[in-house]
Amino acid sequence: MAALALLGDMLVRATPLILAGLAVAVAFKGGVLNIGAEGQLLIGACTSTAVSLKFGSTLGPLTIIVALIIGMLAGALWAAIAAELRNRFHVLEVISTIMLNFVALYLISFLVRGPLQEPTRIYPQTSTIAPFTQLPVILEGTRLHIGFILAIAAGLIAWWVVRNTVAGFRLRLTGANPRAARIAGMVNVERTTRNVFLISGALAGLAGAIEVHGVTFALYENISPGYGYTAIAVALLAGLNPAWVIASGILFGALEAGASALQRDAGVPSTLVWVVEAAVILTVLGTESYRSRRSRQFVAPEFAAAQGSS
Repeated sequence: MAALALLGDMLVRATPLILAGLAVAVAFKGGVLNIGAEGQLLIGACTSTAVSLKFGSTLGPLTIIVALIIGMLAGALWAAIAAELRNRFHVLEVISTIMLNFVALYLISFLVRGPLQEPTRIYPQTSTIAPFTQLPVILEGTRLHIGFILAIAAGLIAWWVVRNTVAGFRLRLTGANPRAARIAGMVNVERTTRNVFLISGALAGLAGAIEVHGVTFALYENISPGYGYTAIAVALLAGLNPAWVIASGILFGALEAGASALQRDAGVPSTLVWVVEAAVILTVLGTESYRSRRSRQFVAPEFAAAQGSS
């Protein structure tokens, strides 16, 4: 039973990491350095909670679907702010998305201490959402909910779209070389970039909505322990491949679940997992850099020889 509970905890932690990792991977693949998955996740959590609290009694069981959709739309609109700043005013998205993270964080702090605070006004959080608005558990004896299945489905769909569709080709071409995409590929780079922002934000917003409706059942400060930032490591470890993001997210979920168990049972600080995560990322990036350098060393002499013979 303990092993089953640990497995459930691992996959529960992996769910927001997979979705936020997909948000980062899709953005980076399209040449958009979206560092704002954390803020988009928080906004998705905030708006979906508000929908469930306000309209739960009216919509009934449909509330869950509406709340998840609203969370996605809110995340997309939050990302659209950075997209507009980049396309119209040439503001670097690295800066704008990081700043928007702080805006989202303090906005939630204001809401859970003001308009959305629970009725007793004692705790800085919202009321608990109704049971019929909570995501159903799919593995008895654990907290694992159907949001994990949604995360897997999102990863597979993203992988198929990026690899096999015209829109995915435009995204990859824009990310690889926007100038070539515009001139040779006749791609509307601005529109593609804006769409990448929106899709990335929607995925992160969905992560926040699922976290509320599947795990916390209320909105409060620090609802995310940094999922949006860890997602950058998840995406990089996966090589920006949406299918591999699933495996990468589960790995990081296992590390975090294991760290909590070690701290609880053996007194080992849970912060040790950050050291392990950083070591994994540095190893992967170092290996990729070495391979890239080796490939250039082999290609350059052959190119020079070909030029000389011509």
